[in-house]
Amino acid sequence: MKLLIINNLSSGYGEGAIYDFIRSFAAAGDEVSLRVVDEHSSFADMLRDARDFDAVVASGGDGTVASVCYQLRGSGIPVLPFPAGTANLLALNLWSPSEPHALARLIRQGKQLDFDMGEIQVGEQSHGFTIMAGCGYDAVIMNDAQSSKRLLGPMAYFKAAFSNPTPPKSHFNITIDGKSIEKDGVGIILINFSKIQFDISIATKNLPRDGKFDLLVLTSQTAWDLLPTVVGAAIDHSGTPLEKSDAVEFYQGSTIEIDANPPMNLQFDGETINTTTPFKAQILPKAARFIVSDQGYEEFA
Repeated sequence: MKLLIINNLSSGYGEGAIYDFIRSFAAAGDEVSLRVVDEHSSFADMLRDARDFDAVVASGGDGTVASVCYQLRGSGIPVLPFPAGTANLLALNLWSPSEPHALARLIRQGKQLDFDMGEIQVGEQSHGFTIMAGCGYDAVIMNDAQSSKRLLGPMAYFKAAFSNPTPPKSHFNITIDGKSIEKDGVGIILINFSKIQFDISIATKNLPRDGKFDLLVLTSQTAWDLLPTVVGAAIDHSGTPLEKSDAVEFYQGSTIEIDANPPMNLQFDGETINTTTPFKAQILPKAARFIVSDQGYEEFA
């Protein structure tokens, strides 16, 4: 095999598991190209010749995988998400192993499936995401968790959430596939893959191949209002408590436009960007091709 690895030094704990992966993977006749990036690197430059390889390994957090997949969107080039970030939610959703030797076997033996991606457009800029994006409270959480992710791991997000118990509220103008609604709330989350930390699902079903977003409007007044919803989702993995909760409202659509007064900050796949609403999001159907385990294939095929 001819393998291209994009390794993001800015992600996760910097433990170097990708090098164990390379040692376990490499056999006579293989070619492995390792390209190292950080938060200042151009993924477009690093992936300029990706079509010359049999597969691409995206080593980093969910933001790294999203950046690689967005550059390769629609190309049919298989991507193996290598979980070297803090939360690694995509690997969790795909039922992928986390151990380097198991991932080395997976890239040779795993099946391939095409999944939807999301695209956010803000002014002249566009960004891709694979799991979730949103504005408001979730962007506050992602931003505040940055400083403690290496120390606390996934718990950094929960610490950030309840360090901000009374998030600011906005009036949202939301257009879903041409239909407009108005809501007051503390944030909006667009969902492609639905599982977050600790195997909690925040949508009724995990359907990242259906050509639609699940959209949650967080209508709660405080973070404490959301706690019963999170606990309910942890207990009942069908996601039913979310739709019954007074703290959220649930919608679906393929093209979403959101404006907020006052404006709210944005995030996608855990990455905060220095911009605010308004923005437009659309589904890119079957735009990312992932190498998946047998369990992941059974879940989504």
